[in-house]
Amino acid sequence: MQLDERGVFLLSQLGHHVAERMATSLMPLGLQPAHFGILSHLQADDGLTQQRLADNLGIHRNSMVGLVDDLEAHELVRRTRHPDDRRAYAVRLTDRARAVLREAEASADNLEDTVLAPLSEPERRRLIAMLHRVAAHAELLPGVHPGLQRRAPR
Repeated sequence: MQLDERGVFLLSQLGHHVAERMATSLMPLGLQPAHFGILSHLQADDGLTQQRLADNLGIHRNSMVGLVDDLEAHELVRRTRHPDDRRAYAVRLTDRARAVLREAEASADNLEDTVLAPLSEPERRRLIAMLHRVAAHAELLPGVHPGLQRRAPR
């Protein structure tokens, strides 16, 4: 069987291609894909503790501290004392982060439109539904890139 007849090869080939293009599209915004993932999760549930955010994303807490440090240095998040636990910090998006996220999401939308251009809208929905099934079978956390979880602690 030729490589281009293997689904796993095509998924890997496309995954690499899309990951590279996504990283390149985020560079002008000063973001890495891991930053985009964290900001996106905070957008859905702003004010999580660092520990809860790490748990939700399956990231080692030491790695999360480094990532939040990066985001804070770029004025995309701020840490405040958590209202219910004085020992914990809540991580909150800044106004700047919300603006950067809008640009990052537009960039991701453009990339998706480009990559999936050969497919009709019903085909796109079917592809995404099938990919959800395959990801669930692989026991991947929904909305969490496995590369983010593999980041080594600082």
